[in-house]
Amino acid sequence: MNKALLIIDVQNAILKGKGTPERQLLLEAALDDTTGRLRVLQDKARSAGVPVVVIQHDGPEGHRLAVGTEGWGVRPELAPQAGDVLVRKKSSDSFHETDLGARLGELGVSHLVVGGCMTQFCVDTTVRRAVSLGYDVTLVADGHTTADSAHLAHVDIIAHHNETLDGFGAGDAEVDVRPAAEIFF
Repeated sequence: MNKALLIIDVQNAILKGKGTPERQLLLEAALDDTTGRLRVLQDKARSAGVPVVVIQHDGPEGHRLAVGTEGWGVRPELAPQAGDVLVRKKSSDSFHETDLGARLGELGVSHLVVGGCMTQFCVDTTVRRAVSLGYDVTLVADGHTTADSAHLAHVDIIAHHNETLDGFGAGDAEVDVRPAAEIFF
């Protein structure tokens, strides 16, 4: 089973303005922690010769992730390096109208290790789509994050998705949710 590490939308302004004034710093700290864990996994994957795929969301003009703006850039800690695959997208589904599936096919990938932003949008949608396309997925339990919603704190959204997606399957493919420290390449 050939693995790839898929890092979704960890961009400079992914959480910009998404929290209330009293919660924004907490959200940013959670993003920093998540980024740190993903960086460790990225280093492990590269050391093991496992492909690293970085997904970058292309927002429209005026959006916090507008193409070409500082906010659009991938966080420097996780920026693609030589040999990594960069896929740009315009929707929550990293496969929708992108070459992600073709690139994974070229690499012979059948198992994705997934982390990134934002949990209930791009991470959830991409994980579910990957499984429906036949990829086994390991979702990094402490390697995805989001902002608060009107009714839930970000930690509750993350916990809900970890619980909901663990064991989610389609055909023979399935999601396994594990903390970063338990993931090896």
